[in-house]
This record gives sequence, structure tokens and C-alpha cells, in this order.
Amino acid sequence: MSDARRTDAVLLLVALVWGSSYLSAQTATAALPVLLVLLARYGLSALICLGLVAAPSGTRSGTRHGPRRWTREELRAGVPLGVTQAAVLVVETYGVAHTTAANAGLIISLTIVLTPFLDRTGHPGGLPPAFYAAAGVCVLAVGVLMSGNGFHAPRLGDLLMLGAAVVRAAHMALVGRLTAGRAIRPLHLTTVQTLVGSALFLIPAAHELPALARTDVATWAQLLYLALFCSVFAFLAQTWAVQRTSASRASLLLGTEPIWAAAVGIALGGEHFTPLSGLGAVLMIVGTYWGQAVERAHRAAAPRKTEVRPTEKDTRSPTTTPTTV
Repeated sequence: MSDARRTDAVLLLVALVWGSSYLSAQTATAALPVLLVLLARYGLSALICLGLVAAPSGTRSGTRHGPRRWTREELRAGVPLGVTQAAVLVVETYGVAHTTAANAGLIISLTIVLTPFLDRTGHPGGLPPAFYAAAGVCVLAVGVLMSGNGFHAPRLGDLLMLGAAVVRAAHMALVGRLTAGRAIRPLHLTTVQTLVGSALFLIPAAHELPALARTDVATWAQLLYLALFCSVFAFLAQTWAVQRTSASRASLLLGTEPIWAAAVGIALGGEHFTPLSGLGAVLMIVGTYWGQAVERAHRAAAPRKTEVRPTEKDTRSPTTTPTTV
């Protein structure tokens, strides 16, 4: 499997996990306050990450024969990314607590349209019109999927999910800006993010901590799933993948999230799959992969377009090799 396909597969797996997270978050927030759910999710994630950092792992860089402590670059990137990731999750979790899991997964996919407006890395002069046409197909797919699931007039939860889409787009662009081309280890960066999130939610949720002692096994299972798969794995995989591609391309692949959300809803939530839902799923897949192909071709061509050619006024030696700016 090529590196590009491996990166795409990881991003699709993240989309699947995040698609399933809405039902888990909705179940957990039905039993516990939202801020306590977030504190438990971040606290468990931080413990898992710290354990992975401390565990001996042979001779890999950053473990036995490399520094386990965090570098300055990892701290500089991890602290702001921890804040923005926490902002995404708090708005998302409040949103899913006030709307359906299906609507939450569908509305958040608008991130794929918003991210290119914020992400200019590797796209001098902006993305080509075909990319925005593909994003438009994805927006149409979201509308069709919403109609297929009985979408109603926007309510508080729906508006919160729109806000979460804006914040997530900013976070995606920031991930690419702060990690691209830097020697940042995804595990160490994720650990900083989870510690920052734990600190942010500790004070406002501290008075609710006794409720965890009365939590049943099913709710703890949801919290562990949110922490281990939807946080630790997803944060690690997202950072690893964005370092190897671009934020715009990553957002397109992560934009398949509503398909997985619908699949989980059908399999576990008892939702019905209508013909409109099927049409929406097809449109989402077509738009996602069309946009991915356009973005990849544009990013590959960008270095060639920025090559400086010698002119008659150039004072350099005729044998000087043209440089890239």
C-alpha cells in the first residue's frame, strides 16, 4: 500500500470512529453532565497517553535512545491545539446533547467546506474552482441526508453543531500550520492536548466528580470508548495523517463522518435508511473523492508553479540553477 493510500485509510478510520462517537456521547450525556463527561474523557485519555509515553519501546526515537520529555516545538503546538480541540469537543458535546446523533454527524461535516477558506498551506493563490464544486456536492449530500432522516427547523443543538463545524475547521487548519515540516511526535503532541483539556475542564466539573462513583458499567464503557478510540487514537491518527497530507485533503476524508454516523445509527440506534439517505451517501462519496483528487493534483503542481526562471535582467551567473520560492 502506498503512503498516500495508507494516509487516506487512516483518515477514513478516524472518520468511522468519530461517526460512532455521537451516539456514545449522547448516551453518556444522558447519564452524566456534559462537562463531567468531557473531564472523564480527557482525564482517561491523558492517563493512557502518559502511560504510552513512559512505556519502553525498544530503540525508537523518543523512547529508550531518544528524549522522552517534550520538545519546545511540541509544547508550542500542543498547548494551542489542546485549547482548540477542547473548544471543538465542548461545543460538539453540548450540541449532540440537544439534537439527534444523526443531525450532529451531518452538520459537523460542513467542516469540509469551511476548512479550505482557512487553510492556505500548499495552496498559493487558493484552491481551484473544481475543489469548491466538489465541496458543493458534499454540501448537497448533507442536505439530502438531512432530508432523508427527517431534518427539521434548526434548534439549539443544530446551531451548536454549526458552531462546532466552524471551530473544527479552524482547528484543522491550525494543526496543519503548527505541525507541517516540524519534528513533532504525534504521541507527545496528543499527550499535551489531553493534559490541556483535562486542566480546562477540571475546575468547572470538579463539583460533579462524586457522580462518577455512581455511574453504571454501561456508561463507563461509553466513556472508555470515547477516551481510547475517539480521543487517543483519533487525535494521534489525525496528527500523523495531517503531517503527511494537507488540512484540506484531511477534512474531505473526515467529511465521510456522517456516512459512518448514519451506519451506526441504523445498526445500533434503530434508525431507518431511506432512498434519500442512500442518494446522500453516494453524493458524499463522489464529492469527497473528487475533491481529494483535485486537491492532491493542485498541491503536487504548486512547487512547479513557484519555480523562478532566469531572465535577461537576472544578474546571476548563466549556470546558476533556478531556485524555488
